Amino acid sequence: MNLRRLWAIVVKELRQLRRDRMSAAMIVGIPVIQLTLFGFAINTNVRGLDAGIADQADTAGSRALVMDMLATDVITAQYVVHTPQQLTTLLRQGRISVGIAVPPDFERRKAEGRQAVQVLVDGSDNAVQAAAAQLAQVPIDSRLPDRRTPPVATPPDAAIAVVSFYNPQRRSAVNIVPGLIGVILSMTMVLFTAIAIVRERERGNMELLIATPLTSAELMIGKVLPYVAIGLVQTTLVLALGVWVFAVPVHGSLLDVYLAAWLLIVANLALGLLISTRAKTQFQAMQMSFFVFLPSILLSGFMFPYAGMPTAVQYLAEVLPLTHFMRLIRGIMLRGGSLLDLWPDAAALLVLTMAMMALSIRRFRKRLD
Repeated sequence: MNLRRLWAIVVKELRQLRRDRMSAAMIVGIPVIQLTLFGFAINTNVRGLDAGIADQADTAGSRALVMDMLATDVITAQYVVHTPQQLTTLLRQGRISVGIAVPPDFERRKAEGRQAVQVLVDGSDNAVQAAAAQLAQVPIDSRLPDRRTPPVATPPDAAIAVVSFYNPQRRSAVNIVPGLIGVILSMTMVLFTAIAIVRERERGNMELLIATPLTSAELMIGKVLPYVAIGLVQTTLVLALGVWVFAVPVHGSLLDVYLAAWLLIVANLALGLLISTRAKTQFQAMQMSFFVFLPSILLSGFMFPYAGMPTAVQYLAEVLPLTHFMRLIRGIMLRGGSLLDLWPDAAALLVLTMAMMALSIRRFRKRLD
């Protein structure tokens, strides 16, 4: 082996890496992104869950108990309602993750040692169930005496009941399978379209397209439409396996499931096209797709609870299509909601799609350079 020739190859490869800005960015960017996401943004210790309060007793003791629950920082009061039925409606719509229901006879139940408070939990996310279970450990004795009733000793078996909706058995498949629809669609749709325009250039087909009367919008939309059908086929496959193999329920409308999937598909296709207008080679397109896919899977709520992330990271997650789809698909399949109930996330996907598609069309030019 000639060490001089070997060293020449090493130097040549280092110079090539220096010229390839994307590879150089990945050398530094991947460790930094992973360290930031896993070390800072990902937090399994969930705090600040959106909660609704229905205190029908409205006594000093019940108010003190609610304040003790809020003091744990596990929940944050977002809604104050009058009945437990309103809490269940908010849970189904995805507006809250936890509901605190205090019955009118709270003081008598507490004195008799019966379950005096119910904590209603959105069980479609196992991390939320685990965090809400901490509320059952809050002492039920009031800090302040109730002036309307004489002070009594609370029996030791007085309890706060935690009621889990939508996944009482805490089966992981119920939580994971709906999210996998979004993960698979994000991975495949972005990658397919990210290399679409680049592939035309590399194969020499761009010269033929330039000679046609196609506009930029017609070309970009025409690239997207075939993959919409492919995405719906993938959705059907995951749904069928989830229902038949893992017994995952579909409580909502099947039409709403497919409409939500369609919204994610077109958003991911628009994102892929935007990447393809920036990348110069198929390899660069795949590299850039990886930079999008990694934050999507980690920050969308698929692997780690959204509520456990810092506020700045939550803002970043809001611009990722997968974040909104996770709320939609779990709300429809597990909670029995509809697109009308979950309209803010559906609207967010539409806005993201139109913005990325408009930017892709603006950036694309029917030129070889």
